[in-house]
Amino acid sequence: MKKLKSRHILGMAHLEPEEITFILDTAESLKEILQRPIKKVPPLRGRTIVHLFFEPSTRTKLSFELAAKRLSADTVSISKGTSSVVKGETLIDTAKNIEAMKPDIIVMRHSMTGAPHLLAKHIDSAVINAGDGINEHPSQALLDLFSVREHFGRIKGLNLTIVGDIAHSRVAHSDIMAFSKMGANVTVCGPATMMPPDIESLGCRTVFDLKEALKDADIVMALRIQKERQGMALFPSEREYAQVFGLNSSIFSLLKKDCVVMHPGPINRGVEMSPEVADSNRSIILDQVTNGVAVRMALFTLLLADSREE
Repeated sequence: MKKLKSRHILGMAHLEPEEITFILDTAESLKEILQRPIKKVPPLRGRTIVHLFFEPSTRTKLSFELAAKRLSADTVSISKGTSSVVKGETLIDTAKNIEAMKPDIIVMRHSMTGAPHLLAKHIDSAVINAGDGINEHPSQALLDLFSVREHFGRIKGLNLTIVGDIAHSRVAHSDIMAFSKMGANVTVCGPATMMPPDIESLGCRTVFDLKEALKDADIVMALRIQKERQGMALFPSEREYAQVFGLNSSIFSLLKKDCVVMHPGPINRGVEMSPEVADSNRSIILDQVTNGVAVRMALFTLLLADSREE
């Protein structure tokens, strides 16, 4: 495969398995750069990448920025508070004004579901969805796939269990589609109030008992409770949630010996995951963070491949 079919990365729903493999293989070849004393190469010198983040972010924003800098691209970051949106400018007008300055890629995070898709319809620059509402977070799913493939040497046939706020998690939605497309078996578990009724249509099974959900799991991913998107309390207390759905040392003892633990961050220690689990030798959470830079380097490289050839 020589190039991606789309000039945007809007969601896992739009990526075919061979495209996913192409991205992961490219990320694998680029990860070596991160181990060098001087972590910078010139492929995207002269290219401009704008990071348009309308929601708070640490890992995702920094990961995208570092990925661009590692490839020698020029970067500009814009937040909601520093944009003209606070003055009443529409999102499309903001994007068109940014595009008038000729960036090559716009990376966007927004609280509104579908915002990056809207952007992609109105501008010529490539758009990468860095998380939209409760919809998708494709680059997170790709780095999760990469991390699992790196650890196990494969994805097909593995059993992934995702635990937590499934209904409001864009990571869950993207990961379910991504891992299912690549041949993994996906189980989701959480309170009934946080489980959308149609979630199995994405390619997973639903279980409400944590011990049952963890049976035969090769990978367990805990999710943060998305309080900012819930609008109302969907469980009695964090303490009760931790007792029923938290990954603690007691639950940890039930896992297969080679089972690994993941989390997209940020972790609420003592709620969805205890410190003992988060910091254990089975945790590949920090590997996810490192691999996020390599995967986003791959996305930039592949999206701009055609323009380099012209």
